[in-house]
Amino acid sequence: MNMLLKSAKIVSPENKALHLKKRDILIKKGIIEKIAATIEPPPGTKVIDKENLHVSVGWFDSGVSFGEPGFEERETIANGLHVASCSGFTDIVLNPNTKPLPDTSSDIVFLKERSKGKTTNLHPLGSLTKHSEGVDLAELFDMHNAGAVAFYDFKRQVSNPNLLKLALLYAQNFDGLVFSFPQDVQIKGKGIVHEGEVSTSLGLKGIPALAEELQISRDLFILEYTGGKLHIPTISTANSVKLIANAKKKGLDVSCSVAAHNLLFTDEHLTEFDTRFKVSPPLRSKSDNKALQKGLKDGIVDFVTTDHNPIDIEEKRVEFDNAMDGTLGLESAFGTLNQHFNLDDTISFLTKGRDRFGLERPKIKEGEKACLTLFDPDSEYTFGEDDILSTSKNSMFLGSPMKGIVYGVVNNDQITIR
Repeated sequence: MNMLLKSAKIVSPENKALHLKKRDILIKKGIIEKIAATIEPPPGTKVIDKENLHVSVGWFDSGVSFGEPGFEERETIANGLHVASCSGFTDIVLNPNTKPLPDTSSDIVFLKERSKGKTTNLHPLGSLTKHSEGVDLAELFDMHNAGAVAFYDFKRQVSNPNLLKLALLYAQNFDGLVFSFPQDVQIKGKGIVHEGEVSTSLGLKGIPALAEELQISRDLFILEYTGGKLHIPTISTANSVKLIANAKKKGLDVSCSVAAHNLLFTDEHLTEFDTRFKVSPPLRSKSDNKALQKGLKDGIVDFVTTDHNPIDIEEKRVEFDNAMDGTLGLESAFGTLNQHFNLDDTISFLTKGRDRFGLERPKIKEGEKACLTLFDPDSEYTFGEDDILSTSKNSMFLGSPMKGIVYGVVNNDQITIR
């Protein structure tokens, strides 16, 4: 497909020659052929001319859940990838949150095959242990060869420290990345929200910050002993940021992410017992928000994830204690981040992370593959149900003010426009 992006303002802070310059971009057969002030469209070229069109390299999300296989009523791979494209993401890392769980090479092959031919690329995570039960390591090397980019027992603690030690040692043989969810289940107990004044006033069982910080401390001690590559997904407390900062100063190969909602929402949103705000890790305090935001800007927190997790209505419209954890995040990611951060920071947050997973970083440059996100950063609106493209509708961002809309993406010699 040949296409021409007309008068697109390029947002690329690393490329000073093009950053915030308005240019025409000619794309032929998926490759950026020419970037110039004005380009006449060759015959048969699709012209994309949008109001206040801005372009950046394609966005990346390190933690997305769909449902297929097993929970197709929540979200299929096909529709999930369409949602990702319309939300500006050209690459997503898929969490092992299905039934059966992907703990063999054939499971990874299935996920790769189901995502072929889409505008957005799917990069699957394999389960760290068989059936994510935390007893025996899964087929890590075989899954790596089949296309798994890392290994994770989704939202489950690696309770056996020796198992984490073995995983970090074994994965070094093929430069594998090991995830460890930061929550000690024994400290968590029956807690369902952040332990603090709000949980006390509402009569809800709390999850202390200690549950996260104790797990991170243990994991970092093990990493220091074994070496290897460790990723800690979705941290949520101020002390977690400090622990990871100290580990990086020591030279440990550790990275971490924060969910967009943990950056911006607090446990004060729980006062009406709205299950859309029930997530794991839980929403915490304003001081935690500020520490996470500062850690992100300082580079201690490596990247933002939407932690997109579709949950069907039957699992959310129940008593708060019994509701499943999870919120949608793809559709609201750009609008909410751009509402709270400047544009350069927002685009930086949305494009970081590929290196950690061994993925190629796209460039806006003649001769390079066209992997682009198209957006208008200035439109303001309130996020409503019409903005949700996911099959499930469990978004805590409903009713939130947004700044910026996504037009779509160009990737894999295809274009998806919302």
